[in-house]
Parts: sequence; structure tokens; C-alpha cells
Amino acid sequence: MKFVKGNIRDLIAFLRLVPQRRKRIKAASASPTPSGPVNRLAHQLHPTSMNLVIREMLDETPTTRTFRLVADPESETNDLALFRAGQYLSVKCRIGDVLVSRPYSLSSSPLDALKRGFYEITMRKKEGGFFTDHVWNSWKTGTRIETSGPAGYFYIDPVRDSKDIVALAGGCGITPFRSMLRDITQNGIKIRFTLLYGIPKPDEIIFEEELAEMEQSAGGRIRVHYICSEPDQQWTGPTGFLSANTISRLAGEIVNKTFFICGPQEMYRYLESELASLSIPRRRLRWEACGEAADVTAYEGFPQEMANRSFDVTVQMGGAVHRLKAQSTESLMVSLERAGLAPPSQCRSGDCGICRSRLSSGEVFVIPDSDGRRAADRIYGYIHLCSTYPLSDVELIVPRSD
Repeated sequence: MKFVKGNIRDLIAFLRLVPQRRKRIKAASASPTPSGPVNRLAHQLHPTSMNLVIREMLDETPTTRTFRLVADPESETNDLALFRAGQYLSVKCRIGDVLVSRPYSLSSSPLDALKRGFYEITMRKKEGGFFTDHVWNSWKTGTRIETSGPAGYFYIDPVRDSKDIVALAGGCGITPFRSMLRDITQNGIKIRFTLLYGIPKPDEIIFEEELAEMEQSAGGRIRVHYICSEPDQQWTGPTGFLSANTISRLAGEIVNKTFFICGPQEMYRYLESELASLSIPRRRLRWEACGEAADVTAYEGFPQEMANRSFDVTVQMGGAVHRLKAQSTESLMVSLERAGLAPPSQCRSGDCGICRSRLSSGEVFVIPDSDGRRAADRIYGYIHLCSTYPLSDVELIVPRSD
């Protein structure tokens, strides 16, 4: 055994610990300790919410728009929280009587926030989309919005991931990869990055000019390929989908590469079998959470006879009891929001656990691919509202949003 100051001196120092501690406790003030510098730093790095304002808007494609956000000078948000390239913000918004939230990947880089004082999020307008219709009609320069702090695990970890990255993007799934590529080029990070970007039509490439500039300036470390599923006569690049054959041909040798995947749910279901055929180890696959299911009836295990049925939901929340109707094909999260309640939410993919609630009674369907619950929660009746669908009348105990 190695002693710090020698055997006897260490023993004497140890014996003095308890008396010294008692003296300090006796001399301490009875008033609560104010928030210390560590607490303030933790809140600055990991805020539960931020107040932001739109500084600029830029149309990327006919259906896609980028919003540049800065700290609202009239709020308590003084500085933008730091983040890792690939993380997202949960945007909170009141539409009529409904308070909703939607997660959007940050498309800007961590350096943009640290040195230039802005975030960027990029949205695609969905035809008839409840949230994006509101954004397109209501958001303008100067609009104030509330968001969560940066969250999520979809980022390159040098301890976990290889230095040879293959990114598979579909549609607006390009946004976290733009953040990663900005981070790589701005900081000179020694990573090889191959982007395979699936697009429906040639005029729907988001960030095309910037991606070309980053590829050209990277000295071969960044390669960008576009795969078009609905090409016109002028298209000369690869066509079809991100098949195993296309991935192998464009990404090269699969061994020792880490794959990051972000895109619509249809792309995820297609890629599951394609990537499985390439025998990529599970530890080399990073799937971004993709939001709530577009059609829960398409999942194996959902009882088709329950489709479009309506059930009674009793909710205990914030000391009050609420009763509402819920459709079997809408998540309990959506049903509560439609009823004017505001359950806590963030990822809306069953992953983060922010909407974790207690199922007191009733039958539900939980999407297997989005079941991010702990094993104990499954046993003791806890659910994530955003990935759970009622199959009978149910009773819930839901935490109140702060």
C-alpha cells in the first residue's frame, strides 16, 4: 500500500476529519445555500427551455425553409446553449387552444451558436400539416418562439464511432448532417464523411450549393452523392432508392465504417432489410428518432379491427381530472394536445422519456420500434405517450409540464 504522507500522518489526518466536519456544520448558516456557480453553469449548458426570436428566414426549396434563431433579448435567455452537431430542439407552439411541440434537428453548427450567436432549424412544409401550416402562415422575422434545450444522441462520438462515417439521408433528414459537416469543416476534424442523399425530385435538394462547397474544400475527406427516385430527363446521377447495392457501390468497403441514418419513416422501414443484407454490426448503426408514426396500423401487432375506433380517456394531471376522447390511430400525446392539455414532450419518438406517464388501467398498443421504455417501466405500467395508442378506455396519470 502506498501512503500519501506516511502511515502515522495519514491516520492522524483521518482522525481529525470528523471533529473538523462537526465544527464546520455548527458554524454554517441556517439559511439555504443560494444557487452556486456550478448550478448556474449546469442551467446554462442544459436549459429546460429557451426563448428565441426569428432573425432571418430563407427558402431553400419550394417546400423547405430555414429559420435563423437568436436569443430573445427581452427574455431570460441570454446565451444559446451549446450542443453537439446532430442534436435537435423541441419547438413549442400554441395553435388556437392547442399547445403542441415538434422536434427539429439543428441544421447549424455548434460554432455558429458559440461564436455567431444563432441556431438554424430547417423545416419542410407538409401538405395539410397541422404544425407546418401554422408556421408558414404565422412565423415571420421577429416572431418569438419557445424551445427546449438541445437534446438527442444522434451525434458523432469519437470514443464510440469510427473516423469513417457514412450518412444516409432522405428528404429533410439532411439537416443534422449539414450540422455535422459544418462542424467538421469549421474545426478541421479529421473524419472521412460520405453522404448518400436520397431525394424525390432534382429540385428538392436542400443545401445543394453549400454541400458542393464543403465537398470541394475538404480535400477528398467529404464525398456527396445524390440518389433521385423521380428523375427528370436532365438527371444524370444515380436513381432509385438507397438500396444495399447503391450503398455498397457509392460508400465503398463497409468494414469499420459507422452509418448514420436520418429520414422519413418509410425510408427507415426500407433500409432495415437493406442494411441487414450488408451484415453491418448493430454497434455501427445510428438511427435518428423520426417522430410519431404516420400510420400506426402499418406496424406488425396492431389489431386491425381496432383501427379508427374511439375511446374514453381519463387523465389525472396537475391535481385535476380531465376526460376526453381518443382515436386508436392517434397517439395519446396527440389526443391530450387536441383536448387542450399540454403534457411534457420532447422527442415525440418514444425515446427520451420526457412524456413518461402511468397507465392506471386499460389496453394500449406501443410501437415496438419506438418503445424506449426501461424494462422496469414495462413491468410497472409506465408508458411514453407519444408512442402509445389506446385499444380500450384508459386511465392515465400524467406529469404536468413546468
